[in-house]
Amino acid sequence: MAGTRNSQVFRIAVSGYYGFRNSGDEAVLRSILLALEKAAAEQGVQVQPVVLSADPEWTSRMYGVESAHRMRPGDLLRTLRSCDGLISGGGSLLQDVTSAKTIPYYVGVLKLAQWLGKPTFVYAQGIGPVNRRAMYPLIRSAMRRSRYVSVRDAESAALLARMGVSPDRIEVVPDPVMGLPLPPGTVPAARGGAAAETPPVLGVSLRRWREDGADMARAAEALVALSKRRPVRLRFLPFHTPSDGVTSELVMERLSGRLGEGSSAELAAPGDDPQAMLLEVSRCDALLGMRLHALIYAANQRVPLLGLSYDPKIDQFLNRLGLTPIGSTESLDPEAFADAACALLDAPEAWRDRYGPAIEELKQQASNPAQQIVRDLRHNRSR
Repeated sequence: MAGTRNSQVFRIAVSGYYGFRNSGDEAVLRSILLALEKAAAEQGVQVQPVVLSADPEWTSRMYGVESAHRMRPGDLLRTLRSCDGLISGGGSLLQDVTSAKTIPYYVGVLKLAQWLGKPTFVYAQGIGPVNRRAMYPLIRSAMRRSRYVSVRDAESAALLARMGVSPDRIEVVPDPVMGLPLPPGTVPAARGGAAAETPPVLGVSLRRWREDGADMARAAEALVALSKRRPVRLRFLPFHTPSDGVTSELVMERLSGRLGEGSSAELAAPGDDPQAMLLEVSRCDALLGMRLHALIYAANQRVPLLGLSYDPKIDQFLNRLGLTPIGSTESLDPEAFADAACALLDAPEAWRDRYGPAIEELKQQASNPAQQIVRDLRHNRSR
């Protein structure tokens, strides 16, 4: 049992890629915190999160919660000892594409909590790619000992099953950000569309993936092709600072002097708050996204979207909506992109009518993990 004396108060550590000012991961954290707060209120208890962060002071200021440094063993151990359980997730934590150290770190946090006798909960994670099969036993062990395991797509569930985790223990749920609300007191601006006097806004979220920059060159050509078809306001949205801002500026340089008449390009600066970025996306008429959470933000706000794939997680999210990518980092046809983008900008309601039901279902399911975790904590405390 943890150090909280009040039977109606639960301290729970939250582990993820937090404190790095990545809008997508910060949106995951904000979504989890809000979902836990709502679930706790509905079940008549309180949850006190303690976030494991790369920048605890910033995280505490941003979210109004207690934080501890994720890379300081002493802080980590004290935090886990003081808590009633650990949430791992969401996001793409258990993958070895970005670094070989990622899986050992996140599995290590899970295993430490389990060694301390704390219940662990895996919250809407995207599992994989896992190219190093030596990681399979580590992941399998941590998952088998977790009280609750949820993943954000069927492909992640299938990968865990291949590792030896029983499919009966895995719940497929939406990414938590599908449930993220706009900032309190704000509403999305009226969207433009084909009949508006001003050009419609196409949100653009790009990240550099190929070392030679060929993917960004293809994206620039596609945007030029669109601008030749119709006036459009290209609003670049940096989801990871400063890298996405630098990438956006490089692409904008490629567009300089080449856009069609009446078209323009600009760089947004929504700041660090993920809900502020969600508001930015809500004010777009359509969105071209490479970043997964740019696409999730758009779906959350029912903004017609086109996905540019650089990782299986992009394809997997689009598949849940019944969509496929418009291209990838290896191939993007400018005219096909212009065709698709014009169709979205000219008839956004048709897109919403077609894909709205799938989006609504995901939004309704987004709080399922939080409800289950709070329920489990209450049941465990009452035994």
